[in-house]
Amino acid sequence: MVLSSLHNLAAGDGPSPVMPHISEVILGLVAFGLLLFVLAKFVTPRFEALYAERTAKIEGGIEKAEAAQKEAEAALQQYQAQLAEARAESARIRDDARAEAEQIKDELRAQAQEEAARIVAQGEAQLSAQRAQIVAELRAELGRNAVELASRIVGESLEDEARRRGTVDRFLAELDAVSAPAKS
Repeated sequence: MVLSSLHNLAAGDGPSPVMPHISEVILGLVAFGLLLFVLAKFVTPRFEALYAERTAKIEGGIEKAEAAQKEAEAALQQYQAQLAEARAESARIRDDARAEAEQIKDELRAQAQEEAARIVAQGEAQLSAQRAQIVAELRAELGRNAVELASRIVGESLEDEARRRGTVDRFLAELDAVSAPAKS
């Protein structure tokens, strides 16, 4: 029976279940063409516009990201330059402070040396004045003692001022001559 129905189908005796009617094929082609026209006219341009918009957004985002990255790199370089400048400035300030401290120390040392020299000079001047005073007092005392001793030895009075002064001066000169080689 199957064979007979296949044979009937091949002979074209009735509607074929595999092969559609021509009117259905034409209607299908018109519907497909209409669908293709609607897709090509309305849907495809919208998809193309969406694709273009997305592409623009993506490219714009990439450009913005690149610009932001360049700005960040520039800011980083500026920060590093400022940091290096700040470090150099702090080193310069530190060096200036050291130099100023050294200068102050030198000035204080010089002032202390000047003060010490002044004190020593003042002490030496006082000692010289005291020595001169003591020498003058000793000379006067020695002169009186010498005159008194000479008066006792000689047995005459050395009251005369000129004689007395000459005798004292001679005695002191002899005393200085004797003491000078002893100091050497």
